[in-house]
Order: sequence, then structure tokens, then C-alpha cells
Amino acid sequence: MKEKQSYHMDLETFRKNGYATIDWVVDYLKNVESYPVLSQVKPGDIRKQLPDAAPEKGESFDAMLKDVTEVVMPGITHWQSPNFFAYFPGNSSPPAILGEILSAGLSVQGMLWATSPACTEVETHVMDWLVKMLDLPEKFMSHTKGGGVIQHSASDATLCALLAARERVSSGEVNKKGGTGNLIAYTSAQAHSSIEKGCMIAGIGTDNLRLIDVDDEFSMRPEALDAQIQKDKDAGLIPFFVCTCVGTTSSLALDSVAEMAKVTKKHDLWLHVDAAMAGTAAVCPELRFINEGVQEADSYTFNPHKWMFTNFDCNAFFVADRAALINALSILPEYLKNEATNDGAVFDYRDWHIPLGRRFRALKLWFAIRHYGVEGLQFHIRKHVELSQQFKQWVIDSDNFDLVVDNPLNLICFRHKDGDDKTEAIMASVNQTGEAYLTHTKLNDKYTIRMSIGQTNTELKHVEHAWRLLNEASDKLSK
Repeated sequence: MKEKQSYHMDLETFRKNGYATIDWVVDYLKNVESYPVLSQVKPGDIRKQLPDAAPEKGESFDAMLKDVTEVVMPGITHWQSPNFFAYFPGNSSPPAILGEILSAGLSVQGMLWATSPACTEVETHVMDWLVKMLDLPEKFMSHTKGGGVIQHSASDATLCALLAARERVSSGEVNKKGGTGNLIAYTSAQAHSSIEKGCMIAGIGTDNLRLIDVDDEFSMRPEALDAQIQKDKDAGLIPFFVCTCVGTTSSLALDSVAEMAKVTKKHDLWLHVDAAMAGTAAVCPELRFINEGVQEADSYTFNPHKWMFTNFDCNAFFVADRAALINALSILPEYLKNEATNDGAVFDYRDWHIPLGRRFRALKLWFAIRHYGVEGLQFHIRKHVELSQQFKQWVIDSDNFDLVVDNPLNLICFRHKDGDDKTEAIMASVNQTGEAYLTHTKLNDKYTIRMSIGQTNTELKHVEHAWRLLNEASDKLSK
């Protein structure tokens, strides 16, 4: 009988190509400093090098890898470069990459405990590790009525917190009948745009999101929050949700969670804490001041994919009452019913987030934590904070630049003494060199450069080089 043709890649060829891929990644990481940090291509440059239609016949893996090198690489902004100081870090590490490879190889669909028990149980266990590592409240541990889950991003976590809070205040009626009526949410005027987007998706509406004034350090003012909540109550509206920020996007401003908790407790509102980037700092005991008041939170989130050497996507989301979250998100069709779920003996994480499907993301976080250990994570976090504080002192002592806000962690916001145009031109000049990449914000309506120090392999020499580039650009533009 004639053997049927197969188009699959046989496993020995896969093994060979897998080795070649790892070799490629290793060479990339070894040489990442040699690339311009910010991609230099123009819109459409990548697509015009790609064929108009998919190939009729399969191509060799060598051809694919060649195109990655020659076509894709010029269009990459190198987030893994130690000279990447833009936005917030999106760092990775070899152990996390290996965990991601294993996750892809297993390719499990972990929507239910029953569809791969290890996918759920490793995740639950690692989330409990994080609670202990960061000294978060015990009520976020899985043995309590709370617990933790890995989400795609802090945007997803905030949306889930909004939905849980919405259903708690409406006693589940919104899920049944739709509409949110006069529900009002609150956050800092400096908060991430994902909160506004979450209100759009959850049906709260952006008109029902109150942006609360901040103080001179860009932290939300508790007295302003209290006053706005009371004003809305007096108007017959229904305040229900507050998102407080432990590290805002623009300036890493730290809201006082303890003071916000007093307000939310007074008015019986859901308190969500968004610590997306800064949360990792709490692995160091001396930086746990950022957690003050978190014991009063209903939910808490931070991103290991920013500063815990675990590649995107990997957000840690904790709730004090998982029933509120599950009630907001659970639907159980017949085809998903099984004995373990029916007995209530397991977590089915499909009920803890928006999508039904979920992959084995816990593997990469598990590998990263096991490789570094708490001691290794503390070492690198402390180093990044030390480098940032050194950079801050250079700004303070500078004749060219002014410090805009005094932050104790790893984001330094500064501007040129000659104003917006000069500040913007300096940053553009540095980015055009390809030797460093920084981004900006506006604070008090003034153009401000953000120096975010947290990339996995950033050392003192890279920070010194960025400072030298900034001053050279300043001197050149002053002539």
C-alpha cells in the first residue's frame, strides 16, 4: 500500500530546527547591544519585503530563519537591550524563555482543572508563592476565600476587578438584565488609560469614571476622593469602585493605599490596587512601604512581565473574595461539566478571567522564580533602584536638567532647564542615535523625559552612557 504524503515537520527535523532557533536566540541576546534600540524603519518597510500571497509549496526552515534575520530584525525595537529606558521594562530572562518553550510544546488548554490539572495547580501554587514573597495579605492565598490567577495584563485584571465590583454592588442583576444605571467608578487623574477602557467595556461608561485630583507628587488626594464620592451620593448616584495606583504610568507616583482604604471603607466601595510595574519592588523588605494599606484591598494586581524577568504576558491578579469574581464571570455549559468541577474541589480558572481558553503561563514564572530565587530577585531589583537613584542625583546636580518628581524607585522624570522644545529635541536626538531609547510624558503640562531603569541586563555603564548622550545632545543644541 502506498504511503500517504505528509506535510508535517517530522520530529527529528523539529529537533534540528529547534537547536538552530535556540542558537539564534542566544546569538541575539549576546549581541542585542549592537542593534539600534529603537527600530529605524519607516511605515510599510517590512510589508513591502513580504510576498503578496502565501507560498503554494512549503518552504525550508532555513529560509524562514533567514527572513527573520534580514526582514524582521530591522523592524524590531529591542526591549531586551540594556539600553532600553523607555515606557516600563518588558524584560525577560533565559529561564523564563525556556518555560515559554515548554508551554508551547505542551500546548495544553487549561480552561478547567480537568483539562490539565498541573496547569491549574502549578499556577495556584506559584501565586501563593508571590503572596509570601511580596508580603501581601494572607487573604489573597488560595487556602482562604480569596486567591490569585495569572491574567494577560493589568488591563485585563482591572476589567475583571470592575466586573466583580459591579456584580457585587448590583447583587448579580447586571449579569441577568444588563445595564449599569448610575454606577460610578473613581481613579487618579494620573492613572493608566486601561481603567477608562475597562469602564467602556464593562458598560460603566467613561462619563461615570471620576478622575480625582493629585498632589504635588502626582499621588491621588484622599480628601478629594472622599468629597467626590459624597457629592455623587448626594446626587443619587451609586459609587462602587476605586482604583488606586502604586506606581502611575507617567511618573510612578505612589498613591497612599492606606488613606484610600479609609475612604473606601467609609463608603463601602470596592478597592482595587494597580501596582503593575512597581509591585515587584516589594520582593525587597526595605521597599515594602509600597504595600502599606494593601491589607484593606479587595483586589490587587502587578506585572511580573515588567520587572520580574518573566516575558510578556504574565500579570498576577489577586482577589480577597473569589466568589465575587467567579459570580461575575462564570457560565457553565453542558460540554464543560465534569466531576471535579461539580464537586467544587478545584479551581477552574476559566471563571477567573474574560476568555475561556488559557495556556500554561505559570511555567515561565515558575522557572524564573526557581532560577533566581528570592535572593537573586532582590539583588537585581536593588541594583536597578540603586542605579535609578544614582541617575536622579546626577539630574539634581546638573546644570542642564531639572528633576520633576522625586521617586524612590526606578523611574526618574526630568526636563531641560530651557523648557519643552529643548527637552523634546534632546530626547529625539538621543533616540535617533540608536544607542539608547527613552520616552516622555507631560507633568503639569510640561514635556518630561522618563528614564525607566529595569531591563534585565542594564548595568551602571549603560546608565552612564545614556546620561552622557543626554548631556551631549543638550550641549549640541545649545550651540
